[in-house]
Amino acid sequence: MELRTRTATAALDVRRARNLVIGVAALALVAKTILAAAKRGPADVRFFDAFATAIAQVGPVRIYEHPMPGLPVYNHPPLAGWMLSAFHELERLGIPFGSLIRAPACIADFVSAILVFEILRRRRPLGTATVCALACALSPVLFATSAYHGNTDSAAIMLVVLAAYLLTDRRAPLAAGVAAALAVSIKLVPVVAVPALLVAAVRTGRPVAVRFCAGLTAVLLPLWGPVLATVPGSLREKVLEYEGGRARLWGLVRLADGAGASDSFIAGLHGDFHFLFVLLCTAAGAWLAWVRPTSPAYAVALSLTLLLLLSTGSAVQYLAWPVVGLCLLGAWEGIGYGVLVGTVTVVVYSSASAVRWNDWALHLGEVGWLLLAAATVTGVRRALADPPGPAPGEHLPFVAQRTGKPTAPADRPHR
Repeated sequence: MELRTRTATAALDVRRARNLVIGVAALALVAKTILAAAKRGPADVRFFDAFATAIAQVGPVRIYEHPMPGLPVYNHPPLAGWMLSAFHELERLGIPFGSLIRAPACIADFVSAILVFEILRRRRPLGTATVCALACALSPVLFATSAYHGNTDSAAIMLVVLAAYLLTDRRAPLAAGVAAALAVSIKLVPVVAVPALLVAAVRTGRPVAVRFCAGLTAVLLPLWGPVLATVPGSLREKVLEYEGGRARLWGLVRLADGAGASDSFIAGLHGDFHFLFVLLCTAAGAWLAWVRPTSPAYAVALSLTLLLLLSTGSAVQYLAWPVVGLCLLGAWEGIGYGVLVGTVTVVVYSSASAVRWNDWALHLGEVGWLLLAAATVTGVRRALADPPGPAPGEHLPFVAQRTGKPTAPADRPHR
């Protein structure tokens, strides 16, 4: 009787914490929607509008070879083209394009906050899971990049984290494969995390790996197949080989430029080293997934944080990549990055151009990069120190949820 009462109390605590996270994330979504409707945003909003107009003329496949003078390279995966095609039709009905292009990212942030809570409540103390989820919902970085900038980064990140959650916590590998395929089809960034998901699926068992790959293939083939068959060269050049913005604003490129490195050395960072860093991010995530196969969200978080840490491309919207991952890795990591780098985004967006950072933004960005490096190290150490997460579909016992000291099931000893 006492155990039943305590279990019911624990379940009530979880429901209350979940409702708090949902409520705060919903308020943040409303605030972002209002901001998106009120602000014109940077040039990317107008670029996407122009892309949508071009797609309406030539379709989401031929767009990769369609000349668009005066516009940046169209470097978005196939699903983004279909999304822009739908937005163009909705715009004709009178819905402002600025609100449409920001809506997926704003909604994705809402879902991401809930995912952080649901993933962590099975692995960390309930209070920690709640704080981390609230840090994600209220992150100034996401307010700036999702509600103001207008891009697909947050949507892609949410989908790959959703894939990790579905794979282990919900025991739905087929749906996880679908989510992972959608992630890389709307923005190529999460491709560094897909091998980690595959490793976790293989470690869980062959049937799980087969279903995950089936879901992945079932979405990738119809989305990418027509483009690969029709304009393979343009797709490779504009999407698969895209190296990011070459402005020297952030990270290794910024440090090298400040140290007086030669133009040829910095060009090398953008070239050969770029692909080496991508492989390193992929390998690190795959390794953590091998070590902690029941917690692939940590591996996804590591791949995404490393990707920005080692990125040789610079753009303000890239700063959104590690937000959800850092909130998964720890409370101070998510809050510290959100506040400091969120200040960078405010300074940048307050200036005349989002691609020309003033001295304040550059110096704050340098400190933010160092904080990101420290947060990645401490977050991964915490993930390794945790007991192995619950098996797929398994909930932590009562003691873990109430005391915040997760205990491994009796048939799986601590590592």
